Formats: sequence, structure tokens, C-alpha cells
Amino acid sequence: MNPNDARIESRYPDLAGRTAIVTGASKGIGAGIAGFLARQGMRLVLTARSEDRGKSVAEEVHKAGADCLWVTADLSTPEGARKAFDAAVARFARIDVLVNNAADQASAPFLDLDEEQYHRSMEANVRIVYGISYLVARHMAAGGGGSIVHISSVGGLRGHQAQCGYDASKGAIDAFTRSMAVDLAASGIRVNAVAPGATINRPLTEERRDKTAEKGRYIPLGRMGTPEEVASAVAFLASDAARYITGQILYVDGGLTCQLTPPGIRV
Repeated sequence: MNPNDARIESRYPDLAGRTAIVTGASKGIGAGIAGFLARQGMRLVLTARSEDRGKSVAEEVHKAGADCLWVTADLSTPEGARKAFDAAVARFARIDVLVNNAADQASAPFLDLDEEQYHRSMEANVRIVYGISYLVARHMAAGGGGSIVHISSVGGLRGHQAQCGYDASKGAIDAFTRSMAVDLAASGIRVNAVAPGATINRPLTEERRDKTAEKGRYIPLGRMGTPEEVASAVAFLASDAARYITGQILYVDGGLTCQLTPPGIRV
């Protein structure tokens, strides 16, 4: 079986019956996380800006047997964050897990990173995480605890070309993860992040399959990752199996960030 097509069947029984909000759930990694958590028996609130695609994901999750609510919202605004939070509480009363996957990946090389682009790619991404986290963390603290998982990126640790604003936002989210973990530990809330490397986010055409294979040559494990593999790490961190883990960044990158040079190249 092609590892890119394999479904991971990890089970975390303690997640069954709990409620999770997954942001940016209309495609790619967010949709993969939604499907994976649904198979754990979780109740789900899925949210993103793209209503048509998001409702389609929610419908598939619902068909798979999960109790699922879709909320169309722009989480970079206080109104959007409040809308998603209020809908989750109204439907399920309690929120146990928050997965902050939503992000704006648009960026630019630094010499082209004007103020408008900077605000969009850096500040908006941090605001997306802050707004919903602030509401949910206060709710969790009042209810005895919970787990928050941010989706970061290898770009928070290593620089991408032409991605200054995006990488800066992910570095800020990594720092945010650690500081939140320290502040919220006494309230029984664990805060961690998953940092994916190169990940296949769309169905593979023949052309894209060739490009994916080429990119995989530069990764120690020899291939790009999948949304399922990111989702598996999220489920682990959200579960009681990780009950003594907080403030950590878990890299799901096939070894990309641990290498000095790509495989097969000696310096």
C-alpha cells in the first residue's frame, strides 16, 4: 500500500463523546483532522470561511456517524471567533478540545512585504489563534480543563523562501503555545502545537504526483506527509495519553527539520 494513501486507525477511547472545535476545517489538514477525530467518536464543531467546501466536509463527517455542526466564520475577527464559540456552546454545552488549524498562507519575499500584506500574513494568523483561544480557554478553565492544539509549521523553526510573514506568524504561535501552557496549566488546560512539514493537501493528479515525488527526495523519510499523519499527532496530544505533555511543539515532518543537508548531499 502506498503510505500516502494509508488510513491511520489509532484509537484514543477517552476522546469518545468529547467535543472539539476544529478551525480551518474546509480542506486539507483541517478536513483530515475532522475526519480523524470523528473516528475517535468525538462531537465536532467545524468552522472556516469557505462555506460550500466546509459544509461538504461536515456532511461527510456526519455521514460517517459523527455529531457535527458547521459554522461559517472568519476567525481573524472578534465577531467571527465569538460566532463559532457561541454556536459550539449552544449545541454541545461543553468544549473539551480546540484545534487551531485556520491560517492564511499568503505571504511574500521581505522586499515585497508591504504593510497590507504583512498584516494579512502575520498579524491575522496570530489573531486567528488568539481570538477563539481566549474564549475557549476561559470556558475550559471554568469547566475544569481541556486541551488546545495549535497547528504551527516547520516555518516557525526554519525559513521558507518568500514566506516571511507566514513564517513569522508560525514562530509567534510557537511562542504563544509555550506561554499559554505556562499560564493555563493551573486551570487544567494543556496547550501544545503540531508543526507539519511538506504535506499533501489535495488529491494527486499525475502531474502533481510527479512533483510530490520530487519534493519527497529531499525529506529523510523519502516522501511528503499526509493530513492523516498530522491528524494522528493532534489526536494524541488532545487525548489522555498525552496528559503529562504541555507547551511542546511536535514536528510531523519526516525528519525535514533535523537534517543539515538534503538526503544524498554531502557538504
